[in-house]
Amino acid sequence: MMAIIVQARTFLTLLGGAPTSGSDLREALTLAPVLVAADGGADTSLAAGHMPDAVIGDMDSISPQTRARIAHDRLHHIAEQDSTDFAKCLHRIRAPLILALGFAGGRLDHQLAACTTLVNFPDQTVLLIGEEDICFLCPHSLAIDLPVGTRFSLFPMGPVEGQSRGLKYPIDGLTMSPATRVGTSNEVTGPVQLSFERREMLVLVPRPCLDAVIAALS
Repeated sequence: MMAIIVQARTFLTLLGGAPTSGSDLREALTLAPVLVAADGGADTSLAAGHMPDAVIGDMDSISPQTRARIAHDRLHHIAEQDSTDFAKCLHRIRAPLILALGFAGGRLDHQLAACTTLVNFPDQTVLLIGEEDICFLCPHSLAIDLPVGTRFSLFPMGPVEGQSRGLKYPIDGLTMSPATRVGTSNEVTGPVQLSFERREMLVLVPRPCLDAVIAALS
C-alpha cells in the first residue's frame, strides 16, 4: 500500500504542468486551499505566487530554479515510469474533492492520459478543470440542476449503458463506447438525473457550471 503524502480535510487543488492562468489558480485555491503540484506544476505555482504544500512526481519537468526554492521535505520524488505524474499524485493524496488544473490544456496525449486516470481512480472525487470545460467521472447515480440549454456531454471510456432524465437526447437503451457511440453535445432540458451500472462514463460541462458540479458531487 502506498503511503499517503497529503491528507486534507478541505478540498484540495492539484496543479499540473499544462498552461494555467493565475486567475484560474486563485479561483481554485479559494474553493480548495490545500495546494499540491504535480512535478512541473510547481513552476506554475511559484510563478503565480503560491508555495505548494507538496510537489509529487518523477521530477523530470520541474525547473532547477523552482526546485531550489522549495523546502526539501515538500519534494516527493517518485522514480517509477509506469504511471503519469497525475496518477502518482492521486495514489498519494486524499481529500473530499480534488480540483485538478493544468492537466486539460496543452498536449492532447496528456489530456487523453488524464481522462484515463480519472477512470482508474473511482474512489477519488476529481474535477478536471480546463479553460472551457469541467470533466469528471460520473458516479453510479448523479442528480444535478443546470440551466436549460446547457451543453452536457457524455464520453464513455468503455462499453457502458445507463439511464437519463433531463437531457434532450436520452441515453436509455443505448450501449455507448468510445469506438461506436458517444454522447457529446447533448443539452439540458430540466433537472438531470443519470444512472450507470459501471463507472466508465465521463461527464463534460461548461466551466461556469463548476459550483453546481461541486454541489452535486460533494
